[in-house]
Amino acid sequence: MKNELLHELESRGFVNQCSNMDALNDALNNGKITAYLGSDPTADSLHVGHLVPVMMMRWLQKYGHRPLMLVGGATGRIGDPSGRDTGRPMMTEDVLAKNIAGLKKSYSKFLKFGDKPSDAIIVDNYDWMKDYSHLDFLAQFGTDFTVPRMLSMESVKRRLDNGMTFLEFNYMTFQAVDFLTLYKKYGCILQLCGADQWGNAVMGIELIRKKVGKEAFVLSTALITDSAGNKIGKSAGNAVWVNEDKLSPYEYWQYFRNTPDDLVEKFLKLFTDIPLDEIEKLGKLKDAELNDAKKILARAATTIAHGEAAATEAEATAAALFGGGGNMENVPTVEIKMDADMGVLDFLCAAGMFDSKSDARRMIEQGGVQIDGAKVTDWRVTISPKAEFMVQRGKKSHMKVVVK
Repeated sequence: MKNELLHELESRGFVNQCSNMDALNDALNNGKITAYLGSDPTADSLHVGHLVPVMMMRWLQKYGHRPLMLVGGATGRIGDPSGRDTGRPMMTEDVLAKNIAGLKKSYSKFLKFGDKPSDAIIVDNYDWMKDYSHLDFLAQFGTDFTVPRMLSMESVKRRLDNGMTFLEFNYMTFQAVDFLTLYKKYGCILQLCGADQWGNAVMGIELIRKKVGKEAFVLSTALITDSAGNKIGKSAGNAVWVNEDKLSPYEYWQYFRNTPDDLVEKFLKLFTDIPLDEIEKLGKLKDAELNDAKKILARAATTIAHGEAAATEAEATAAALFGGGGNMENVPTVEIKMDADMGVLDFLCAAGMFDSKSDARRMIEQGGVQIDGAKVTDWRVTISPKAEFMVQRGKKSHMKVVVK
């Protein structure tokens, strides 16, 4: 009998790969389980690229199972090589602590934490990894991993020609020991992960089989990409952050409002709790009516991450900018220092609308920049100081610039 949770996940398009779907189905039918999802503290917030497995964990909790969220205080000190062509920069202890706190804040937006059987808990793998000396770790686990098996992993193969370090090479062994530790301490039998983590996660179920003779499972999701086909992530420079101190609720709302037409139904299934029968109806909308589905998507996704009040404010802000009415107080705002006339390119870069003057100039030449409703046609013009400006980049990016 197909388990209801697995049916929900498959129907919504979450499932990419499973280590043993039939056995996992039986385990879920036999009672409630504990599953874990890990994230290294490489930033002080989750981003949309993280959210597919987080939303999968949300559904797991809705069906009465226990989510176990792991922050990689130990693995974050190494750096995951998966999906990367270069090593990750090392972080200071202060940065690690700040990032771990930010991840906990992000998780609390999507999951209910507490002491009940299905309430989520957060653990840090540094709590157990710090107790191993190098000799202890090698003595306990060194014979459980073979070099040929480790070299067969895609995350390793792609890095061999450009300098994978011994530090990074150990990453998968740490992640495997995490799964074994969580299996022993919490009875955790399932790891959720993105498709790029499959190899690391499978090493964990192999270690559990060797050490305790039991079967555990891995369930992966497909990676979410942007319109250019790039993986959404901090290192790719296109992250859509979850925490409001890194991205305003309006900008979060706007990201989902601008979903490409062909992805609206997919995003409704992945990023909202809207029932599937309602999503099926929304997915059939065409042309102008499809904008209504995008607004429903944006509202539902923003409500989960920021609350209903913030979602309502975001809609009002959009109405102010695009519909000629509503409240403009929640438009993303930046403060700049401006004591005298400033070249428009300097002005736009100071406001954070562009990363470089060449990008700003290119957009002006393409007719894509407006200041206070007037199109900027010459990149050589200067801007005179005043209390505030409304700047528009392209059709959908707005910023209120306040002069200090």
